Amino acid sequence: MHITVIDKRPVKPDPAPCFFNLILIAMQKNTVLLAVAFMGFAIQAAAQPANDRSQLEKERNELQKEMKEIQGMYDRVKGQKKQTLGQLNVLIRKINLQEQYINSINKELKSIDDDIYLSNLEIYRLQKQVDTLKAQYARTVVYAYKNRSNYDYLNFIFSASSFNDAIRRINYLKSYRAYREKQVNTILETQQLIAQRQQQQLGRKTQKNVALNNQTKQVQELEVQKKEKDVVVSQLKSKEKELTSQIAERKKRDAKLKSAIFAIIERERVKALEEEKKRLAALEAERKRNAAVPGPKTNPVEGGTVKVNTPAETKKPAEKAAPAPKTYVILNAEETKLAASFTANRGKLPWPVDNGVVCSNFGTNKIEGTLLTEDNPGITICIPSAGVAVKSVFDGEVLSVFNLGDGMSVMIKHGNFYTIYSNLSSVSVSKDAVVRTGQAIGRAGNDDDGNGGKIDFMLMQDKKNVNPRPWLR
Repeated sequence: MHITVIDKRPVKPDPAPCFFNLILIAMQKNTVLLAVAFMGFAIQAAAQPANDRSQLEKERNELQKEMKEIQGMYDRVKGQKKQTLGQLNVLIRKINLQEQYINSINKELKSIDDDIYLSNLEIYRLQKQVDTLKAQYARTVVYAYKNRSNYDYLNFIFSASSFNDAIRRINYLKSYRAYREKQVNTILETQQLIAQRQQQQLGRKTQKNVALNNQTKQVQELEVQKKEKDVVVSQLKSKEKELTSQIAERKKRDAKLKSAIFAIIERERVKALEEEKKRLAALEAERKRNAAVPGPKTNPVEGGTVKVNTPAETKKPAEKAAPAPKTYVILNAEETKLAASFTANRGKLPWPVDNGVVCSNFGTNKIEGTLLTEDNPGITICIPSAGVAVKSVFDGEVLSVFNLGDGMSVMIKHGNFYTIYSNLSSVSVSKDAVVRTGQAIGRAGNDDDGNGGKIDFMLMQDKKNVNPRPWLR
């Protein structure tokens, strides 16, 4: 008779594999959290270069627009037999714009290189993460293979010490199966991320090659422009005496303009002081009239006396002294508000002419190739042709319209700020007229060489010359 001995002692599963897999689950959860955190960091890092590229693209478009305008202006003076300061100024401005454009391309190349580096770093980390996930998944596959018998699973469940313990073991097996599925999905998702990044890398490398080709082209154009400038400088250097005479003539003209402006501002100051004296005198007269009128008498009462208010009793509180003016010219409330608004619009003021470029900067300008310098109290704006509309850059009042013999000038008051538009061929406003931002006030005159148009634009605060370039948008 064959007797089968059944061992009824509970069969406990190997604690090592179970404990090991619980650790794997915890490691997997932490790995996923780390992956999510890293992806968030990568997205944030990638957003910054995108914003930088957008700003660089905007700057480059503006530079291209100005370069196109000044190229057209230079083409008109390029064929002249007589080399002039105007031609040199336009050419120097063109070279400066070209250098700025190349610098913008260099910034773009650096941004692309930084982006490629960050992407490579992310691909490397994602690949390491995939390797780790695959190794973990391999362990679970080996463990599952070793315990692939249904008897092992049933034995693991029925060997529980209690019903609750059996439920926990069933839930553990379900979690283990879900964990393995999650491992596979995580590996696939990470591999997709790697493929996306690698595709982006190809696109960025293509952009880099385009930028490098553009950089080479722009550098070659810059070299051509510098050679043209050297030719112009060489010819101007041989006419240094003539240039000295031109600069001296300009200094005389600027001195006359400055003297005329100061005289206008001084008249405005005297006028404001007189108006302020009249206002204070009127207040004082009003106060005296109020003090001379006796107050109402009290009704007589039996055994009482009649009381009359004395002038001292009817006297009103003294008028507060007007605050000391903060500017050279005393401003009323409306002018003070206008000056504050003008200041608030620094960097936003429209240009006085359309399609103009600065061909002579504010302050001292050295004439390249010579020891000569010229001082500009404002900026000189060159335009393709004379006769274009000149516009007020802000609301204000026309303080004066005058002619110093070389063109008309208009001076507009904006509180304690003044804008002066010179070298106008005609004027369409008159003294004391109120003008608005963008309103035409005249037409631009010819430049010194008769090859285009120009205006001289000045900005003053009280009696101080201010560089107008940072105020224009």
